[in-house]
Order: sequence, then C-alpha cells, then structure tokens
Amino acid sequence: MADESATRIATAKLIRSYYDAFNKGDSEGMISHLTDDIVHDVNQGERRQGKDKFRAFNARMAHNYHEELKDIVVLVSKDGTRAAAEFNVHGTYKNTEEGLPPAKGQKYVLPAGTFFSIKDGKIARVTTYYNLTDWLAQVAG
Repeated sequence: MADESATRIATAKLIRSYYDAFNKGDSEGMISHLTDDIVHDVNQGERRQGKDKFRAFNARMAHNYHEELKDIVVLVSKDGTRAAAEFNVHGTYKNTEEGLPPAKGQKYVLPAGTFFSIKDGKIARVTTYYNLTDWLAQVAG
C-alpha cells in the first residue's frame, strides 16, 4: 500500500514537472521526462515514436504557436502506471501551419486533455486530445 502511494505521488510529480517544462518552453526538459521509445499520439495526427520525432514535433509547434497551459489537474491510477491531465491551453497562433487558416497572431483558449503511460519512472506514451473545430472557429475569427 505504501509503495503504491509513493508511486502515485512520483507519477503526479513527473507529470507536473513535464508540464512545468512545457510552460517554460523547455523542449529538452520535456524530453528528459520521456522513455527513449516514447509513443506520441497527437490529436488529428499520426502516431510518432521516439525522442527525435517528439523533438521535431515540439520544434514545429514552437515555431507556429506560443502556448501556456493553465488550470492543470493531474489524475493518477492506483498503481501509478497511467495518468491523465486536464487543462486549458492559452495560445497565440504565430505562423501559418500548412492546411490551416492563416496565422495573424490570433489568441485562443482551448480545453484539452492528455493521457499518459508510465514505465520505469518515465513517460512512455503521451496522447493529447482537444476540439479542433473549436480551435478553428477561434482562429478563423
């Protein structure tokens, strides 16, 4: 019982630290929380595997968007191997992404959530969901 509690606390700290790095714009800090074979599932996108693909995704996102996550709530499974986070994305659309509306510095606030798998004290899977239709409506103005 004590081990489960310690594992749950460690998982919650891991997720919070990962999001602290996100909010600082510290991609390498985020990556330090991941397993080498990280599986990254992006809303409306393809599955990516490995730190290099995660790094490339973060670089593209940093170029096109400035985002800060607020009101983060972290939930952890009893055994600490799964977690979820709910939050609000406060963002600015800086540069046009292919296939999306033109960027003109539009601001947006978007509820989102992420599911995590944890392996050996690191994040092994990140799966993020948000309402793309809501985002499109906000940036289309």
